[in-house]
Order: sequence, then structure tokens, then C-alpha cells
Amino acid sequence: MASSQYPAVQAARQALADRLREIRLNAGIKSSHLAEAAGWDRWKVSKIEHGQRPPTVADVRAWCRVCDAEDQSDDLVAALQAADSAYATWKRLQRGKDGLRRLQESRLPLYEGTSTDWTYCSQVVPGLLQTRDYVTELLTLVSRRSGGPDDDIPGAAAARIDRQRVLWHPSRKFLFLMEEAALYYRLGSPQVMRDQLAHLADITASAIPSVALGVLPFARPRSQWVLENFTVFDSSKVEVEILSALVTITAPGEVSLYLAAFEDLYHSAVFGAEAGKLIETAATSYQ
Repeated sequence: MASSQYPAVQAARQALADRLREIRLNAGIKSSHLAEAAGWDRWKVSKIEHGQRPPTVADVRAWCRVCDAEDQSDDLVAALQAADSAYATWKRLQRGKDGLRRLQESRLPLYEGTSTDWTYCSQVVPGLLQTRDYVTELLTLVSRRSGGPDDDIPGAAAARIDRQRVLWHPSRKFLFLMEEAALYYRLGSPQVMRDQLAHLADITASAIPSVALGVLPFARPRSQWVLENFTVFDSSKVEVEILSALVTITAPGEVSLYLAAFEDLYHSAVFGAEAGKLIETAATSYQ
């Protein structure tokens, strides 16, 4: 089973493995007999039960058939799919023709259905605050990393920009925090970066009722180390972006950890004119 540093994800996967083992033991079937009856190599059952190999839907159904537990197969398949959806690789999310565009489009309902959004970014500008050229440069890199086609990048960029309309809804609140370092990580030409930073400066200077943007300075003391990019939706769901996957967290205890980390980061950030000065200073490096 693909390893995960996120306890809720790993726990869901191990719980499924434990249920499969329990079914085999209750049926009084040895692992070697199960493997032979299902047409597998002799080590597959042990690897599945110890969480070392992810079962497929076909594996689960074969397991239940051999163990005379087919009445449990639908529930187990649902558990498998739930565990898989909590850890979705970017390659899987973007597969198929125009996959990158469809992924961007699919994100809109989540943002439209969220009343409060807390986003922290350590390496890039938050997606809802990106300019079109910056988005295009970023998604080009994403496409290359995932092995996807480049021909859907204009559509994907348009879909991400279209998502930004949620910022203007008066009943929603968005709090963005970003590391000062992200202002200096160059994507595209100097002009792309100048335009992006000018856009951020406008946001810090303007009064968009739903939006607050904070920057975490290099030199300011802090009580939380730099983390991976993450967003908390309505205090009930967290999405964490790692290199290989989008991890979805809904376990209350883990959501609370991210909310606490966000609060620590918030207290180390500067807003308004102070944030604007950091952004303007960064912009001078692209002259």
C-alpha cells in the first residue's frame, strides 16, 4: 500500500486490511489456500493483510468469494474507494484527455460550497490570487511533472481564473497566508512575476470585504515551521498538496492540528501596508 504520512489515510487503509484478514480467519482459510483459490502468488495475501500491497476492487471481491463472505464485498469495496479517495495522486486526478482542465473545473463546487477558507502557501502564490500568466507557467510545470498533455493548459488556466469569482461573494471569507520566500520563487519571465506581485500588492491595499492576505516575513520570530501548502474548508476538511498527491483529511483530530498550525502562522504574519512593503521589495528583484 502506498505509504502516507497522514494518520487518517493510513488508518483507513490498515482498517481495510484488518477486515480482510478477519474475514479469512473467520472462514478458517489459510492464506496459502486463499492465494491458490484466487490464482495469486503465495505472498500476495500476506502483503495485503500487512498493508504492504493495496488490494484492487477485483482482489476484494475474489477474497470475499473464496471466504464465502460475498455479502460483505460491497461494503469493503466502498471502504477501499474511500481510502483511495483520501490519497489521490495528481497523475490519477489529471488522467485522460484535457485532464488538467477538468481537474481545475471540478474544484469550483468545493469553493462555491465553502463559507470560510483558510489557505497557507509556502512555495507559490495562493491559487485564488494568481494572475493568468502565473497560472499558465505553474500549470505548465505541473503538466510536465505529471506527464500530461500540454494542449489543455490554456483551458486549465481559464478554469482556475474563473474560480476566482468566489472571492467576490459577500457571504464568504478567505484568509490567505504565504511565506515571503514564495514572492521570490520565479515562475516565468520577470514580467510575469512583476504582474503577479503587483496584483498581490493591490489586494493588500484594497478593501475586498471577503479577503485578507498575510505574508510571513523571513526575519520575524515564529512558533510554526514552514509546512506544505494546505487549505482548510469550513473547519471540517483539509486538503494538503504534496508532490505526488492531493491528500484529503476529515478526521476531526487532524483537522484541529492544521487549524492550530494555521493560527500559529497567522500570528507570525503581517498584513496591510506591512505586507505590501514586503511584496514591493520582492518586486524590485525582477527589474
